[in-house]
Amino acid sequence: MAKENCLIVRAAGRQLDLLRGEASRIAKGAKADWWIDHVEVGKRFCFEDAEAKESFALACDSIGIPRRDG
Repeated sequence: MAKENCLIVRAAGRQLDLLRGEASRIAKGAKADWWIDHVEVGKRFCFEDAEAKESFALACDSIGIPRRDG
């Protein structure tokens, strides 16, 4: 699938678990699918819906986890 609705984050352990939970909650609310890929610089969270990606970006910001488009 296309990568335009993806964010790369650097997180591990409990932070990563927290992000997975947020991604699942956000995607469920948007009725969209999501997935996670391992990349060299972290984890890539991808969403079928652009609004879900933006909501996830805000969640990363509120938790203080660095992110970038990816």
